[in-house]
Amino acid sequence: MMNIHYLQHVPYEGLGYIEIWLNENRYQVTGTHFFEEGYTLPAIDSIDAIIIMGGPMSVYDEYTYPWLFEEKVFINNCIKASKKVLGICLGAQLMAVCLGAKVYPAKNKEIGWFTVMANPSARNIQWMYKFFENDQTVFHWHGDTFGIPTDGSFELLTSIGNKHQAFYHSKDVIGLQFHLEVTETSLMQMLDNGTNELKEAAFVQSQEEILQGFKNIKSCNTLMKHVLINWLNS
Repeated sequence: MMNIHYLQHVPYEGLGYIEIWLNENRYQVTGTHFFEEGYTLPAIDSIDAIIIMGGPMSVYDEYTYPWLFEEKVFINNCIKASKKVLGICLGAQLMAVCLGAKVYPAKNKEIGWFTVMANPSARNIQWMYKFFENDQTVFHWHGDTFGIPTDGSFELLTSIGNKHQAFYHSKDVIGLQFHLEVTETSLMQMLDNGTNELKEAAFVQSQEEILQGFKNIKSCNTLMKHVLINWLNS
């Protein structure tokens, strides 16, 4: 059975639905909590895949969060070792930096439920195009965005607010800017810890609007399931 290791940056942005699905399908799951003293990273040859979660910090905040130096080296080594690597939000931004791209302030800060749509290049990945051919409403919470690495990676998904929403480096290495893993519990935790960020803007919803969007959680989790199935079994 595959050993899936996750990297978590803050207590309130964990695996969410991903943990439910991995446990239901009997994967071995281990994790590194960078917010805890004494955190450890596994030997790369002991794991098959890593999932890199989100967080409120920037990829360039190494002097505030020194573990970012170590994390980037670990991610880069996992990619070089042909491990499966999936990044979500900050996790995707960290992957992009490791692959030589830049991360920078997004054209629009996105917090809330907004649609993403398939880029024409997504047709190259049939399973991804199948699930995102029709616009999908997903949950966003980010102020930065990633550039697309120039080493053969390409953009998969886009939104009205920001051009880059997902990139594909290889069948093993995929980055998602948005959150398909949200559950009611995990989303409430994000709101409890980030209410101060809900300042009126074109692509920032109010807490009430976000709560009304809880009806989208089930479809997000279904998409998350299909991403996991295809990523892990490719």
